[in-house]
Amino acid sequence: MATTAVQPAMGSGRVGQALLSMGPPGGDVLVGRGEKVSDDAPGPILVCTRNDDLDSVLEATPKSRWRADFVFFQNGMLDPWFEIKGLVDANQVLAYFAISKLGEPPVDGITDTNPEGLTAAFGSWAPAVAARLQNGGLTCKVRL
Repeated sequence: MATTAVQPAMGSGRVGQALLSMGPPGGDVLVGRGEKVSDDAPGPILVCTRNDDLDSVLEATPKSRWRADFVFFQNGMLDPWFEIKGLVDANQVLAYFAISKLGEPPVDGITDTNPEGLTAAFGSWAPAVAARLQNGGLTCKVRL
């Protein structure tokens, strides 16, 4: 499967590093904690951080990019936070994979009950994100 260019990936932890490794060499921009996101970087902004850091991600990102470009990688419920921030239609990935430590390959959340996997991407960037995850050997359902 061809790799879909997705840039930048926000967060340099386990998930951000895994997403970076699934993309084309040199094609992404990794933005670490406390760094600003460019106004003109192409593609979505993959937000791979803890829930308690989400406010600082917003502060580090031009408001013009919030609605269309954010893709939140989370394994929890963010609806109340989305409502407060005016992001109810935000792109999301409900991530059902585990990465035990930095640099380790992800383990898909495939079970006997759900052999097709449980990870799902929602929103306009869902096809590109799913292609990236699938390039890394993970399953991902797409919901537009």
